[in-house]
Amino acid sequence: MVARRPLLGSLLGTGLALPFIRPAGAQPAATDWPSRAVRVIVPFPPAGSTDVMTRIYCEQLQSRLGQNFVIENRPGAGGNIGMDAIAKSPADGYTLGMATIGHFSINQYLYSRMPWEIDRDFVAVALTYELPNVVVVSSQHCPARTLSEFIAWSRARPNGITYGSPGVGTTAHLSGALMAARLNLNAEHVPFRGAAQIIPAMLSGDLTVAVDNLASYIPIIQEGRMRAFAVTGAERWPSLPDLPTMAEAGMPDFVITSWAAMVAPAATPRPVVDRLNAALKAVAEDEAMQRRALQAGTKLLWSTPEGAAARGKSERPMWQEAVRITGARAD
Repeated sequence: MVARRPLLGSLLGTGLALPFIRPAGAQPAATDWPSRAVRVIVPFPPAGSTDVMTRIYCEQLQSRLGQNFVIENRPGAGGNIGMDAIAKSPADGYTLGMATIGHFSINQYLYSRMPWEIDRDFVAVALTYELPNVVVVSSQHCPARTLSEFIAWSRARPNGITYGSPGVGTTAHLSGALMAARLNLNAEHVPFRGAAQIIPAMLSGDLTVAVDNLASYIPIIQEGRMRAFAVTGAERWPSLPDLPTMAEAGMPDFVITSWAAMVAPAATPRPVVDRLNAALKAVAEDEAMQRRALQAGTKLLWSTPEGAAARGKSERPMWQEAVRITGARAD
């Protein structure tokens, strides 16, 4: 679920440290943490939104906590490979990870067997960021100017419509399926590798619509080549103040965002979790960092550890419904 995000990439500043090799020896006391480099596993490839946002946070954590926070990308199986590596690491505070909504609320419904369980094998440290989705079409190939006009136009098409996503089981795929089901649209899912392929397909008229991460579409919406009908967040997006929410556009109870939280292996000492949580809160409350994030289509978040875990649990029924509707499987 992490297509390449050009705008998010612009947030990166300095590079991070060289790869980290954990030295052998006794674990330091929790009050001494961190006394050496911290490994942060990203369960997706480089350059996607999760990778970019993790690097931004690690850059900030390095300066605030005085140790290197080193990225290690472990992609594969919808993030399950990287998450398994985090779960099986020592619970000493020196291996962390960035888990997404997929890991908290979706993958357990897509995969018949998983090597880890989010509630058993991890402790959530804090929410870190979220990315709303946006309903977009090609301005050239779709005459509708509002969501209600799009619904009427779609229902009148004899062969229905197509909607694109960065792959089966992503929030874009499931969001599109939920929207089509609730609006009774004849819609066919077309998976791509990411927004870099979805956008040309829509501009050429080969694809009708996408309900994908806003960050990838802001420039082309502002250029006028794509028309946005609504954003799936609870509030309007600051850089696109005229764009309504789904509720304002006539579709209530459709608040969907892609979000992430930093996690650690279960049994990580609470003092370590608390110190990291406080550092993440300082990053999220930094006004300059928040402005940079908002301009790029993402929002920095913070929560208590319990709040992050609760959000994951609260959203599971919606995603379970989406998986059931689509029949999506990722085995």
